[in-house]
Amino acid sequence: MSEKKVPFTVEQLEDIIKEYPTPFHIYDEEGIVNNMKRFLAAFNWNKGFKNYFAVKATPNPYLMRLLQPLGVGADCSSLAELILCEKVGITGHDIMFTSNNTPYVEYKKALDLGAIINLDDITHIDYLLENHGSLPDTMCLRYNPGDLKSGGNDIIGVPTEAKYGMTHEQALESYKRMKGLGVKHFGLHVMLASNDRDVMAHKQTAEICFEFALEIREKVGIELEFIDLGGGVGVAYRPEEEPMDFEALGAEIKEAYERILVGNQYPHIALSYECGRMVTGPFGWLVSTAIHKKEIYRNYIGLDSCMANLMRPALYGSYHHITVMGKENAPLDHVYDVTGSLCENNDKFAIQRELPKIDIGDRVIIHDAGAHGHSMGFNYNGKLRSAELLLHKDGSVTQIRRAETYDDLFGTLDFSNL
Repeated sequence: MSEKKVPFTVEQLEDIIKEYPTPFHIYDEEGIVNNMKRFLAAFNWNKGFKNYFAVKATPNPYLMRLLQPLGVGADCSSLAELILCEKVGITGHDIMFTSNNTPYVEYKKALDLGAIINLDDITHIDYLLENHGSLPDTMCLRYNPGDLKSGGNDIIGVPTEAKYGMTHEQALESYKRMKGLGVKHFGLHVMLASNDRDVMAHKQTAEICFEFALEIREKVGIELEFIDLGGGVGVAYRPEEEPMDFEALGAEIKEAYERILVGNQYPHIALSYECGRMVTGPFGWLVSTAIHKKEIYRNYIGLDSCMANLMRPALYGSYHHITVMGKENAPLDHVYDVTGSLCENNDKFAIQRELPKIDIGDRVIIHDAGAHGHSMGFNYNGKLRSAELLLHKDGSVTQIRRAETYDDLFGTLDFSNL
């Protein structure tokens, strides 16, 4: 079971709201750090193990800096994310640049920072040569094994339908070409799902990678030095779900590593993940206030936030648990659709959810909003993106991103020529 708690009392929250009006996202500093320490400890058997924090999940420099002392790097997929790394001081092989359909300006920035380039397509070898003139001496590529992995999910899709990565034959040919072009250090990346809490599914991904490493050695004559097992470690969004067992995950990956790689006298390979969701997701909350009730064919509670603040429920039909502050133990004797104010009928955080009676002014807390929450925000209907706050162990709060203003919203418009 996943216990859904908040790291503040009613009184503490009201004190925060006096300074920072709702809606806002708030993150638990201690929870993020302790969770990451536990994840890293589960893989301490693998020398050089690393997590590259998926910046896309929560692209905030304060959170990136929070993870730096733990040796956590950055998984980047865009120029903006690379610039964030530069500003925080994350450079070199602490950056894994995994993008797709990538313009050269982004490759150029990644190369200037010394990042590991993880190619998404075989044609990108020639693209880099034509635009950059050479390849760095360390390269990685993204492998899509297709039907070797069955299933999929709504976020990343089925491997054969996903736009990411190279086929088996393309990957082998890419390694041959890179070897011939003077690349000396090689890595492999595979990501087959997202938000998956099944330890054995992640083990299957590792087994695919390890077995492919043997084939690459046999057919191309190179030995991989690192393997990125992707992200995808899931979050228990529902209270009845079990969180990912990091220790079991580490043990199962170790068994596959020793059986497939060590058992075939393969030199040491440093493993990595690029988790973002599980790093910050369970340790972030969207705090809102109930501002309207509506009773027609259904009963609605309208919040001062909307899907511009958290679009996962609208985009994926995702479940996010809801707590009404001060009514945690009240009976769930009302059924509501919990909505925002956008001119979109799917602007709902919950549909026909059993909740305690909600009154105007109640603080409504949406759980597990620490990843792919604020980062997926947008300005449809002119909605302004909310502030981000960091809650410290002593109960103090730091604003790590201010709320947008209408000056921000209209800042790219030139009214002078009207």
